[in-house]
Amino acid sequence: MYSILLSAGWPIWPLLIISIIGLAIVIERAWYLRQIHIFPKDSLETVFGMANTIAQQKNVSDAQITALNQLTPVGSLFACLFREKTADSSADSALEELQASAQSTWMKLDRYLGALATIATVAPLLGLFGTVVGMIEIFGSQGAISGGAGSPQQLAHGISVALYNTAFGLLIAIPALAAWRGLRAMANQRQHECEEFTRQLFKKLYPNSASTK
Repeated sequence: MYSILLSAGWPIWPLLIISIIGLAIVIERAWYLRQIHIFPKDSLETVFGMANTIAQQKNVSDAQITALNQLTPVGSLFACLFREKTADSSADSALEELQASAQSTWMKLDRYLGALATIATVAPLLGLFGTVVGMIEIFGSQGAISGGAGSPQQLAHGISVALYNTAFGLLIAIPALAAWRGLRAMANQRQHECEEFTRQLFKKLYPNSASTK
């Protein structure tokens, strides 16, 4: 593998760097977007149990709300509703605060996906750049400039630089694009689940609100 990298020349190193970054993003996002991570075991039971407590005209403490915020990566959505309810805010005010909290939550779910999409776009361009560098080495060799055939070793090196970089660029871009599509679908699914659970919780806390109808 090391000999292949040497044969590909210096343009391969940017491709190698972004491939490592892309792999790290794929592993981190695949772990983060798991359903069991976004909604840990018994977390939803805890949320709706607190909602039942409020429905029975009982209060929940600030400590419980803070613990809920830390229970799950999307706990800020649920904690926001409970804070608004315990503060006797109107349904419209709670909905406005919930929408603001949702924006920051969706950003957590989408984190690094833009960078992965950029890697999928840039990798073929870097491969093309390496191809151009290889062609320059071929046609800009001392033998070609002087009208001779040029050194066979230099010609072979230029060809290897061109082909290896093209291949590496595609080898990085294709899995990166596929991973981005898959992770994008996972993020959308987690967002849809969050919206559904939050809607149910809002309806339970504000049963008479027009927003729940």
